[in-house]
Amino acid sequence: MAGVDSSLAVAKQVEEMRKVGGYPSDDALVKLAAQVGNAFSARKDEVAILRVSPDGRMLRFLFPVKLHKIGEIPLTTAHSLATKTIRDKRGEIVNNFAVYKHPTVFEAIDLSAEEKASPIQKIMSAPMVAEGKVVGVIQISRKGRPGDPIGPDFTPADVTELASMGTIVGAYVTTLPFTPPEPAKKGAAPAAAGGPPKA
Repeated sequence: MAGVDSSLAVAKQVEEMRKVGGYPSDDALVKLAAQVGNAFSARKDEVAILRVSPDGRMLRFLFPVKLHKIGEIPLTTAHSLATKTIRDKRGEIVNNFAVYKHPTVFEAIDLSAEEKASPIQKIMSAPMVAEGKVVGVIQISRKGRPGDPIGPDFTPADVTELASMGTIVGAYVTTLPFTPPEPAKKGAAPAAAGGPPKA
C-alpha cells in the first residue's frame, strides 16, 4: 500500500517539473508516472493522467504521452470510467475490469516497443482536484492477458492515497497550457527579430 513517503516523492517530482518551467518533457512525465506507479506496485504503462479541457467538454491524456497524441474522450462518453470519475467527483475501484463495459480503444495501443498492449484487468480512478474543482483524473491499472499474474486487488486505502496524489498533480497541471507547444522543426532557422528584411 502507498503511504506518506509515496505522496512526498510525487510532490518532489512535481516540484522539480515546476522549477524547470514550461510544458514538461516526455522524460519528466515518465518519471512522474513511475513515482505514482511505484506506490502501488504498478508499471509506468499502468498509470494514466488525464486532464479536463478548458471548455469542460473533453478529457485528454497527459500521460501516457503516446495517448496524448491520439485523441480526446468526450465527457459525455457513457461507459468511460475516467468520465464517470469526473461526473461523480469521487474515486472508484474496479477489480474485475474485464467484465466492466468500457471503451477499449486505448488498451489496444502499444505504448512503446517494450510496453505492448494488454487488456486492463483491475483499475482504480481518482479525481484530480485543484481549488475545489475537478481538473482531471489519475488512474492506476493492472494489465495482463487472462491467466497472467495480475497483482493484488486495489483497496479503499489505495484509492484514498491516489486521490491525494491527484491533488498534487492536479494543482500542477492547471498551470500548463492544455496543448503542448509544437516541437521546433530540425534545421529551421529561428525567426529574425523585427520581421523580414525591408526592400
